Amino acid sequence: MAGGNREPGRTVTSKVIAVLGAFEHTMRPLGVTEIAELADLPPSTTHRLVSELTEGGLLSKKSDGRYQLGLRIWELAQNTGRQLRDTARPFIQELYSLTSETAQLVVRDKDEALLIDRAYGTKKIPRSARVGGRLPLNSTAVGKILLAFDEPWVKQSYLKLPLNASTPKTIVNPEVLAAQLKQIHSQGFAITHDEQRIGGASIAVPVWHTGKLGAALGLVVPTAQAANLERYLPILQATSQRITKATALIPLDTLLASHKNAERKGDT
Repeated sequence: MAGGNREPGRTVTSKVIAVLGAFEHTMRPLGVTEIAELADLPPSTTHRLVSELTEGGLLSKKSDGRYQLGLRIWELAQNTGRQLRDTARPFIQELYSLTSETAQLVVRDKDEALLIDRAYGTKKIPRSARVGGRLPLNSTAVGKILLAFDEPWVKQSYLKLPLNASTPKTIVNPEVLAAQLKQIHSQGFAITHDEQRIGGASIAVPVWHTGKLGAALGLVVPTAQAANLERYLPILQATSQRITKATALIPLDTLLASHKNAERKGDT
């Protein structure tokens, strides 16, 4: 992967990121031509990078000549947030055991919520993301918690972005969302109905870390059974406090610092 860069403004590293990024929104294998188109790279460059990434185990070549993410990617990804996930997992499992509902823990990753852990409940709900995947901030209860309780510049920056609608009930008006976030901050919890997926409702609370927002903890239930979601607040708040205490010595800032610093530079 040494050698000159024939495309001004794009480093070799950025090209590798683009190749791997081609697989971000699909679970199916991709051919070299398709990868090149998604990565916006010449086929020859793509072929070279794909071959080297396959040799390194980051991509895997199928018998039909197409490629998919390799096991080494999964192995490396497991280290992201592992200490937080492993420490919080018993509490997430207990929250599920006490409610029979799907319980989840997320942290903010740039302008999305990164799903750190999830325990699936006994009731069928529309699935939005798997562990390690991302959720929108404006259409999920956990996402709105992250916006409402993080530093003010996070919310201000996010409200300047285009707000995408996951369903017809998603709030995409910045002024309406800002007013809702103010209410969420005042009441200490967030609730959504059919905003991320039709048929799913959620409630979430903040998880604190050394006096600052560290994560968001939530439950997801079928909309048809979502009356009086506030009944889950005592168990959610108690679980949040236990996670806060258990993770107090984990340097959570190291997990979040990279994208926070990058976003701050973008705001200047």
